[in-house]
Amino acid sequence: MEYSKVFITGYDSNTLWMFDWMQKNLKEHTDIPLISYDFDKFKAPINNSKNWFKKPFAMIEASKSARQICWIDLDCHVLGEVDGIFDYIEPNKLAMAEDKPWSTRRGETWHNSGVVAFEHRPNILDEWCAAISMNQTVGDQEVLHELLKPSLRKLIHISELPRKYNTLRLDRLDKTMPKKVSIMHWTGPKGKEQIKKQMISETTQ
Repeated sequence: MEYSKVFITGYDSNTLWMFDWMQKNLKEHTDIPLISYDFDKFKAPINNSKNWFKKPFAMIEASKSARQICWIDLDCHVLGEVDGIFDYIEPNKLAMAEDKPWSTRRGETWHNSGVVAFEHRPNILDEWCAAISMNQTVGDQEVLHELLKPSLRKLIHISELPRKYNTLRLDRLDKTMPKKVSIMHWTGPKGKEQIKKQMISETTQ
């Protein structure tokens, strides 16, 4: 294997504007390399204009050249140490943080797919890709959530990642922020506006 540990991400023509910003912030807090995938060119057996469905396929591709992998969405703002993410990887599981705002709003436990760590090629990754190939509903996170029902499957396939490694924009509104935040995940259109403001602020300093 080429790498023992690696971060990975993906972009397309609509999200490329965030790539340099995310990469710069990540490099300020880790020496672990980042591999990126151009989803406009990346081949995956799906027919959908929403390139985020290619995420788990990119994870499988990365497993061919790295032992431990951590996917990180482009709208994630790295603010502190992130190497500790790899300490929460368990064999044949995906390390993911609970999506506390969605869990509260939907009355069941959700995990957020903005940061996902694993080693080798967990079985659930292939299940995730197969489910996406057959039916893309809303987003990759929703497809995975359906696969993890009932809750016993969560215990089998998910290891809990501390929420400081994937704190959501809605956590600020809900006042459910963890005490320390290593990654702030600026989800949705409102989150992207925050990223643009930060980028403008950085260029004027």
